[in-house]
Amino acid sequence: MTTVSISHQEACALIDGRPETLDELLARAGAMRDGGRGRTVTFSAKVFVPLTTLCRDYCGYCTFRRDPGEPGAHTMTPDEVVALAQAGGRLGAKEALFSLGDKPEALFPTHREFLRRHGHRTTLAYLHAVCEAVLKESPLLPHANPGVMAERDLAALREVNVSMGLMLETLSERLLERGMAHDRAPDKVPARRIRTIALAGKLGIPFTTGLLIGIGETARERVDALVAIRDLHERYGHIQEVIIQNFRRKPGIPMRDHAEPDMDDILRTAAVARLLLGPDMNIQVPPNLSDADFARLPEAGINDWGGVSPLTPDHINPERPWPGLAALRRATEGAGLELRERLAVYPEYAGRPEFVDEGLRPKVKRLVDDDGLVRGDLERWRAWN
Repeated sequence: MTTVSISHQEACALIDGRPETLDELLARAGAMRDGGRGRTVTFSAKVFVPLTTLCRDYCGYCTFRRDPGEPGAHTMTPDEVVALAQAGGRLGAKEALFSLGDKPEALFPTHREFLRRHGHRTTLAYLHAVCEAVLKESPLLPHANPGVMAERDLAALREVNVSMGLMLETLSERLLERGMAHDRAPDKVPARRIRTIALAGKLGIPFTTGLLIGIGETARERVDALVAIRDLHERYGHIQEVIIQNFRRKPGIPMRDHAEPDMDDILRTAAVARLLLGPDMNIQVPPNLSDADFARLPEAGINDWGGVSPLTPDHINPERPWPGLAALRRATEGAGLELRERLAVYPEYAGRPEFVDEGLRPKVKRLVDDDGLVRGDLERWRAWN
């Protein structure tokens, strides 16, 4: 059984391997997952909170971001956020996933005025306030993905989030060039994102990151990004989850004619991620981005489906609904694995005071069992199909 992670050189050879080598690669990754994470695949029951769709970045693959005045441009009020969290809580959700554009106040005067009316100068300060409101007025635990952040912002948000995240996406600076995926996206400079992830480690924040594959990067550049994540985790021990997210083209985006990764490519990348990051890392591939083929994903050694919702759509990919819980259960059990619910903070961090703010620990403790997973079984989700 493989328990030691592979080298950069071997990862490059495997990720670029011939099609006939895929089955052997998947078997290696599955064995490593079993040796470290066991035979359990987790999910988080969440509500997706699109705090603001305004963003100063113009990524070639994004349909989430808007300019003021465009259809769908909206910043949620505190009342809207709390009402959504309370509705999710009534359905049994535990996580409030906050997604938002990067620093829209830097570009849009109307957003600066919205913030001023609510008593804030920055979007991150406003995010802190609404996360605090969710904690006080709902049963949900916030997990925020606010983009690139300074140390003071991370430290403040740590007080009101059980975990946080920032997708590294890629280390390729080529994608910042004119006409590429990150043209006109100042917050996608790889060094800035690496710095944010490192600062989160310094502050003891359980952190989610990962790759966005199929946006113009090479196979070697995928490996480079995974090794950078591994290096950060070896230094700080705070990477709770790595996501392998595949690009999906959509009408109306600059990359609408760009080729998508196929299932073999997704499986190969996820399997190499498992072998590079080791037996103990939590690795997720979003099931709604793989259509009916998502039941194959456990073959690649993943152990998490990510956050899925009984209430809200995936606002980043609204055309791709999450599978119902019955479908997740069939896919998991069909692979000979057990499905369990987790919180936004993974079990290995939930009980460690150095990773969870003192004010959040009682709420976390009430929700988890001795294994750090959500108390009870999945029967309460029978209607969520």
